[in-house]
Amino acid sequence: MSSKNDSRENILSAATRLFHIQGYHATGLNQILKESGAPKGSLYYHFPNGKEQLAIEAVNMMARLIEGELREHFSLFDDPVQCIQYHIQFIAKKFDDIENLKSLPVGLMAAETSLFSEPLRTACLSAFEGWEKLYCDKLIQQGYEDTFAKEISTVINSMIEGAITRSLANKNGAPLYLAAESIQLLLKK
Repeated sequence: MSSKNDSRENILSAATRLFHIQGYHATGLNQILKESGAPKGSLYYHFPNGKEQLAIEAVNMMARLIEGELREHFSLFDDPVQCIQYHIQFIAKKFDDIENLKSLPVGLMAAETSLFSEPLRTACLSAFEGWEKLYCDKLIQQGYEDTFAKEISTVINSMIEGAITRSLANKNGAPLYLAAESIQLLLKK
């Protein structure tokens, strides 16, 4: 990887971490630069639209990461209840070690930015819809009716995002473990 790419990745990584810890509004570009070790010119070279572009790319990066995890977890089980429970428990384990949590909760980014930034709102919505499509596809593959699968996928994703917020407040994954247990009730045939 070239040093230009290293600089870009360092900036994006620092921004993602700081957005997670402090939120979008409390994170400044100078702080991102200091933490990343990148020169100021690198930030505007790689992210000409500044902080908003950084946040959009952080959301998109998390969306791809979680989609990859979902695909991997869904390949382990045929039963959608087991798949989704496994995935939520996987997330919960990350919150049990909250001091080392490196992910950006997209739901929190959406809550903080959607009313003032249409591009960020759209990026968050796209992430949610991508995850929901994976849930929906798995449910349909296992015989659930299309409309139910689509609607319950939104409910499942909303439940996970809410449990993530509560897990942050708890400083542990307990709310996510409860959400995982509830999947069997939601998907009862």
